[in-house]
Amino acid sequence: MRRNVRNTILGLTALGMLVTATPAAAAAPSAAPSGAGQGQHGCAAKFEAAQRADMESFRDYDAATFRAGHDPDAVSIFPSGARFAGIDAIMTALTSHFRDREALWSWTEINRRVDGCRTAFIEYEAVYEIPRTGFYQRALTVVTYEYEHGHWLGIMDQGTLLELRTGPAAG
Repeated sequence: MRRNVRNTILGLTALGMLVTATPAAAAAPSAAPSGAGQGQHGCAAKFEAAQRADMESFRDYDAATFRAGHDPDAVSIFPSGARFAGIDAIMTALTSHFRDREALWSWTEINRRVDGCRTAFIEYEAVYEIPRTGFYQRALTVVTYEYEHGHWLGIMDQGTLLELRTGPAAG
């Protein structure tokens, strides 16, 4: 049971890394110069697609797409305070999420900012639940992305625990 709770907490934090909002327009581009011949509007559109793939791959248990959307040196700080450096460590921490395929994840975007073709972040509130075990976690999560070589990659996510409930599933 403790292992499931630990793995779930880890999964929720990673989930925060991936979370994207329900259809929300990309923020207005900043005055920063565009990169690699890509207009700022193009970077914002690419960001929308990348962060959506990030979030949806976590929700849909698509480990390969999730991994591909992150920098090899990405860092994740779960709502529990556990810190994982490097995508390999993050993926190891999320093993049970991708393997067990039973967690329910929902999110609401609160804020986002896209700085031209350089950096972007999203702030959201996310809920991660495993009904079978009665696990419920609500967290505030911020995910930071960086634009490199024509692609947006997740480089950092940090979750702040807002609510945690564990125990036998109601029923």
